[in-house]
Amino acid sequence: MKRLLYVFLMLIGFAVSAYGADEGPKIDTGATAWLLMSTALVMLMTPGLGLFYGGMVRKKNVLATIMHSFIILCIISVVWVLWGYSLSFGSDVGGFIGGLDYVFLSGVGLEPPEGKGYPHLIFMMFQGMFAIITPALITGAFAERMKFSALMIFSVIWVTVIYSPLCHWVWGGGWISTKLGALDFAGGTVVHINSAVAAAAAIIVIGKRRGYGTEPMMPHNLPMTIIGAALLWFGWFGFNAGSALAADGLASLAFVTTNTATGAAALGWLFTEWVHRGKPTALGVVSGAVAGLVAITPAAGFISPMSSIIVGGAAGIICYFAVSIVKPMFRYDDSLDVLGIHGAGGIWGALATGLFASKAWGGTDGLFFGNPKLFLMQALAVCATIVYVFVVSFIILKVLDVVIGLRVSEEDEFTGLDISIHGEHGYELDK
Repeated sequence: MKRLLYVFLMLIGFAVSAYGADEGPKIDTGATAWLLMSTALVMLMTPGLGLFYGGMVRKKNVLATIMHSFIILCIISVVWVLWGYSLSFGSDVGGFIGGLDYVFLSGVGLEPPEGKGYPHLIFMMFQGMFAIITPALITGAFAERMKFSALMIFSVIWVTVIYSPLCHWVWGGGWISTKLGALDFAGGTVVHINSAVAAAAAIIVIGKRRGYGTEPMMPHNLPMTIIGAALLWFGWFGFNAGSALAADGLASLAFVTTNTATGAAALGWLFTEWVHRGKPTALGVVSGAVAGLVAITPAAGFISPMSSIIVGGAAGIICYFAVSIVKPMFRYDDSLDVLGIHGAGGIWGALATGLFASKAWGGTDGLFFGNPKLFLMQALAVCATIVYVFVVSFIILKVLDVVIGLRVSEEDEFTGLDISIHGEHGYELDK
């Protein structure tokens, strides 16, 4: 009986072992936990952006401006799972766009993607947060003058025909990553240059705010803007360090370079403004911090912490001059400086990746480490992004302007979008 019991227990052991061997890829709980946390951090950035933008507009437009970010969070959350993820990360079609493999999340479940340790679903959602904040960034260019309905339609079309292809080019197996070999750790081209170039097209098509250049249009609530900037900085750790897709050394590097570059950029802007205008401003410091976050995004996992000081410090100076010198010179109405911060900062960050990237820190050697080819590849990726995004964005905006109209009426703009579009006041100060 003892021998029979022993044999029986051995058979059970073999059966359990065999069953376990057929379970398939195992979930790495550490990587999964970090992606869950990073996804939540990046989600927080979009309402944080709403506060950042909302504090900089006039009081009569604060709710409408915050609503831009919040409604895009809602809309693109749905669009992404229906078809956006598939067009970005589906099987490659000619190096240009993803296939329809994952439409309606077909084949996207709890199992890890091949060779990965986290569920496919959370990778999909992490990437979705990038797709959400990118069109939200564009809204800073046309704040206080675009129809809410037009914004909603534009956001759906833009993510479908511009964001998704560009995302595929860089992260989904498209031509920029596989053929060109350019680097973009967390979205210099995909998010920042992309949004800024679309913003430039919107500025041209929609036109200036009425009274721009002749009436004061000062920020109405800078404490709100500072809170928004703090939330952006906080969430950006998920944006950059989360792009390592694991809780490992690469995530640690991206975390440190992100924080360091941001501080350096805030100081770069502050001291430049102090010398140029005679006073260091709160709006300047937070604008500089965002410029540093933008610039370090493409380089975060490829450069050393010491190099990140240079990248961030230079970003603060470059973006200050883009906002304070270039913008007044050309007299365009970029309401909340999307071009000056995300455009100038994003281009500098992409090019700086080609200068400072180093094999010693997990990247490819850049120009300063003996490889000028990488800098050239970065420049080509920047140029391709600018051309594609501007042309297609301009066409979308022109067509929408003809079909439904992009701009609110003169009366609505004078009254303020909070009342004229949403029927609400941001503040009831007389009660």
